[in-house]
Amino acid sequence: MHIEIHPISTAKHKIEPASSKLAMAVEFGNSAVVIKYGTVLSFVMVLLAYWLRPPVRDTLDGRLDTVLSSLLRAERKAGLSDFARPRVAIGFGGCVDIIVDGVTLLNKVGLEPSSQPLHHDYIENAEQLAQSFAYFFPPGAASERFVMNDTLFSQLVEASRELPGNRWSLGGNAAVMASRMALEGCEVLLGADFSPELTDVLPQQITVVGNVVEEPDIHLILEYPSGATWGQYTSKRANRFIVHSDDHNPYLASMEAFERKLKDFHPDLLVVGGMQMMDNFPFRKGEREALLDRLAQLLDSSSPGMGVHFEMASFVDEGLLSELLRLVLPRADSLGMNEQELPNLLSLLRGGSVTLLSDPNPRVATVLDQMRELYRLVNRQRRDSGSGRPLTRVHVHTLAFQAIIVTRGSQWKNTMSATAKASLTANRHVCGSPDINLSKAKLILDESFSVSRREGSQRIPLQETRPVSCWHEDDYEVCVAPVLVCTEVYQTAGGGDNISAAGLVLQI
Repeated sequence: MHIEIHPISTAKHKIEPASSKLAMAVEFGNSAVVIKYGTVLSFVMVLLAYWLRPPVRDTLDGRLDTVLSSLLRAERKAGLSDFARPRVAIGFGGCVDIIVDGVTLLNKVGLEPSSQPLHHDYIENAEQLAQSFAYFFPPGAASERFVMNDTLFSQLVEASRELPGNRWSLGGNAAVMASRMALEGCEVLLGADFSPELTDVLPQQITVVGNVVEEPDIHLILEYPSGATWGQYTSKRANRFIVHSDDHNPYLASMEAFERKLKDFHPDLLVVGGMQMMDNFPFRKGEREALLDRLAQLLDSSSPGMGVHFEMASFVDEGLLSELLRLVLPRADSLGMNEQELPNLLSLLRGGSVTLLSDPNPRVATVLDQMRELYRLVNRQRRDSGSGRPLTRVHVHTLAFQAIIVTRGSQWKNTMSATAKASLTANRHVCGSPDINLSKAKLILDESFSVSRREGSQRIPLQETRPVSCWHEDDYEVCVAPVLVCTEVYQTAGGGDNISAAGLVLQI
């Protein structure tokens, strides 16, 4: 794509009156004030320009309205057929989320802001909780941690129940993605251990297979808006800190029943998520690897023509990530992740260690370079080993934009429309409304972006009438779309799952 911008030249003309100097003299006693017609005219023109200028707010509103209508038009270009609904199988797990204001909860339980922000792989006591929250809260980075201390977790749950404005919702990566895909028109098979009460609230397009549990696991979602304060700390962006003491979902207990049903369901796409439930969970030796090996066998038995998508999450256990890289990811041809998870995965692929914090607001060029490297590294490793599916799709969702890379000629279709839909879903979910209210939205993507950090890389302007930019590189297509960022946050938790699911719907 080559873009040329031609400057508009303006000629300067000097207008001279018939007489060399025309002036008006106004005398007051012995004084005279000489006011030149040229000065009067200039003053009047300045006043007119001031009075007639378009209000800044109106200009911004008009720009947002154009971007929104263009994104909606792009989304509608690819719709689902009522006669052939996509069939999607999703595993594993689900839970009940209790969503509260994080700072309010910590204040209620008397947890003072820690003067030592520290990362902990898991939470054993209140001090570690305070240190972990202080670590992720200021940059506004999403995080999820297992709480080893049952007493502490029970205290947090009880305090959350008492907080005014707390909300209960269906949680878990697989369950949330299943709900979004059902909402978008798919027939869904969900592998999860649910209570009857949870099953009853699911959309009718979802068939649940797994064990029946009396009490679902509870996950606490500590949400916070941009600019929130906790002692000396201020959050740079809205996000959440998730804690749980889940002892059902790490075991993938629904996998056996899910596999039996899968053969008759004949899905177009198989989605795997929720693996972060295994992160730092106290398995017996070899137990986790055996579970992932069983999952690998399930994926190997799937039809070669069926797409397999793996949804990343907040991982800090290097042992788990290494096992996922060896047993699960090679069997997926599509990956979804956010701006924190991308550099974390890339670091492991390079032979490095886990990255705990990355830029929460990365530039487009940075993300695209990381996506290119991920695409090349994974496919090179799979070619060299002679095993695994080629990686043909990568979707990265950030606060400011959506980016999707798809191999040309692969089974993934409608990339431009899918990128637009992912962008719109980001606002819909975070604002908690299917209709986008522009008074609660803003663009934070720059007026133009560079396609790479390499010197001399092309810059692409953000065009309001065509906000989704797509181009070809090597053997793949790249699409980038701005997000109408929600300014009155209803919920950030589940954002990535909803966004990834919505993007996939139009590509299968």
